[in-house]
Amino acid sequence: MKRNIFLVFLLMSVALMFGCSSEPADSGTEGEDEVIKIGVFEPFTGANAAGGALEKEGIELAHELFPTVLDKEIEVVYVDNKSDKVEAANAGRNLVDKEKVAVVLGSWGSSFSMAAGPIFEEAQIPAIGTSCTNPLVTLGNEYYFRVCFIDSFQGVVMANYAYNEAGAKKVAIIQEISNDYSVALSQIFQNEFKKLTDDEDAIVSVSNYNTGDQDFTAQLTSIKESGADAIFAPGNFTESALLMKQAKELSIDIAFLGGDTWETPAVIEIGGEAVEGAVFSTFFDSAVPLTDTTTVFLDAYRAKYGEDKEPAAVTALAFDAYILALDAIERAGSTDGPAIRDALAATENFQGAAGIVTLDENGDAVKSAIIKTIQDGKFTYKSTVEPF
Repeated sequence: MKRNIFLVFLLMSVALMFGCSSEPADSGTEGEDEVIKIGVFEPFTGANAAGGALEKEGIELAHELFPTVLDKEIEVVYVDNKSDKVEAANAGRNLVDKEKVAVVLGSWGSSFSMAAGPIFEEAQIPAIGTSCTNPLVTLGNEYYFRVCFIDSFQGVVMANYAYNEAGAKKVAIIQEISNDYSVALSQIFQNEFKKLTDDEDAIVSVSNYNTGDQDFTAQLTSIKESGADAIFAPGNFTESALLMKQAKELSIDIAFLGGDTWETPAVIEIGGEAVEGAVFSTFFDSAVPLTDTTTVFLDAYRAKYGEDKEPAAVTALAFDAYILALDAIERAGSTDGPAIRDALAATENFQGAAGIVTLDENGDAVKSAIIKTIQDGKFTYKSTVEPF
């Protein structure tokens, strides 16, 4: 049956977890045949390291709760894609050829997922994307799936917000030209915003920068004279925060809108007061529990990290990617790659922490989006947007 058979096991296991203090078994002591390996490739160093760290939190938490599948210990193998496309391909090859993993999870950053995707497909090792939203990650790749929505939805969500909620009639775009995620999301936003306004000139300018840039004076000075009502600037968290900070210094007082990468503590730490009022789309908010698994996730997260720390949306997504991998292995009854792939492709109504996951014909999750703003130095829930 195409359902979440893992949920009952999940709830029972969590009850046991909070009822005892024993530690999960150390999978490293098991023989090779007694261990099932799940590979994780994330940017643990480089420009996107903060995102990789947030996703690792979710995977580690899920592994602590559920350290076995098919009555075997799970070993999670972490590799660093170093925030680099070439290194992402190398990391993927390492997981497939050296580590012999059954499933791969990751990555933060669509470019890195796209770089490693062909390797997983060739090896017939299924991969589950955590927060990689570019449509090209899964398109044409029968072995790549994901638990997050895609940019063809996210871009439309933010264009609608800009037009219907922010009241913008003219928007300037600032995109991270070296980032596939930023370029694709910017283009989708542009197309939808022009439709909503019925104005081919509704996008008053498109400015570019590269990953690692720190001076955005030229782009912002141009926008200041453009007549834009809002700026849409999806990109990496560090550059986005600097961009908003420098806009404040130039007395540019218009709405800043972005995508899911903004929900990273570094945005607030770097941007300070300049990022107040910024609005972005994301995947999850703890104030809006979506399923029974949401409660399981939040209880476990707060037990580990304390009541005062709120989990990031990508942490919940990474948690979901891990438990979906276990669910697919259980349904396949095997660690055979094609069998797990077929089980994943049949996923319907899977109850994840970040919402219900039903995978479409491309392996993409059909899910709602969350709109948040930055208020008083915190990421704050605004609304939920259901799939169109």
